[in-house]
Amino acid sequence: MPSYTAVGGTERAASTGLSAVLLNRGGRYPRRTFFQELEKAGFDYIISIEGTLERYDIEELSGRFPFVRFILSKENIGPGEAINLAASELSGPLFFVLWNDQKLFNGAARIAELFLGETDSARKLCVVPVIQTSGFENLPTLIAPFYDRRKIGALPAAPGYEGQPSLYPYDWTGIYDREKFIRLGGFDRAISSPYWQLMDFGFRAYLWGETIRSTGNVHLIFDGDAGPEDSTIDASYRLFYLKNLAPVFRGDYAHIPLRRFPGYLAKAGWDLLGAWNEFAKERRWVEENKNRFICDARAITDLWQHGRPDEVPHPETVRPETAGPEAFPSVGRADSRTPDPAANEGDG
Repeated sequence: MPSYTAVGGTERAASTGLSAVLLNRGGRYPRRTFFQELEKAGFDYIISIEGTLERYDIEELSGRFPFVRFILSKENIGPGEAINLAASELSGPLFFVLWNDQKLFNGAARIAELFLGETDSARKLCVVPVIQTSGFENLPTLIAPFYDRRKIGALPAAPGYEGQPSLYPYDWTGIYDREKFIRLGGFDRAISSPYWQLMDFGFRAYLWGETIRSTGNVHLIFDGDAGPEDSTIDASYRLFYLKNLAPVFRGDYAHIPLRRFPGYLAKAGWDLLGAWNEFAKERRWVEENKNRFICDARAITDLWQHGRPDEVPHPETVRPETAGPEAFPSVGRADSRTPDPAANEGDG
């Protein structure tokens, strides 16, 4: 956890069970007006992630809005680590992650009622709201994974129906179940790339039996730019691969076969010792968590690619043994299928 200082947030504004986590994208936004809108929406608390920039209005704002806790980080942190930090500061069952350039059109009490009314087993890890432009055009907030043994990636699409699955929350925005989020481990700080951190979060969620769904009952307006996603194959991708694509599921547990190592070594860009140390470390991590897996990555992507994402997946319906992915698939779009040399190495 990064070093930080928390200021304010000593009073609860409501008792809905839902707090807001406010990420700041930069730019000049009327903070006082934004906090007033969130106060009117009825959130219990607001966690405002301020970053490293010095703010001269925090003392004044914390006095005016005593339910807002300002998090002043001593180092630059990405959205994933900011959300981890905010979750550790809260104690309620739900938190809503949104940005300072988004506008919410729902009250917190109604949102909490929709999700807290579900049983614990039916509650989702995260629910993704509909995000529209000011012209009421739906943004492509649903993320579908694709994987064809040669390429791995994700395709965005506009929501089509209530409860439609998404691999991960678009732009980090969504209503998270705090207990499930913490039990999952949150966002992996070791993965520095935002793209691969989201991909890791989404795959780990489904691999461990959680679900992420969309809802048309919660709406946001966003006219800004979330920025391009950088899917460069780098150190973050290597960790994503080892933790999510390399494990093979065998009935009731997962493991990384040693036969994965030659293909990993050939593509990882490490020397022999460095590659083995990283491979062995993540192989131990999979071993420690082997009984949390309910399937492997192939089972997840197969259902999406066969048009059955609503079946993704349940412990009682997954195949007892599925073929693991080829060593180190490349990254690309679903309509760009340049063969990857590693795909010819076979499954080991």
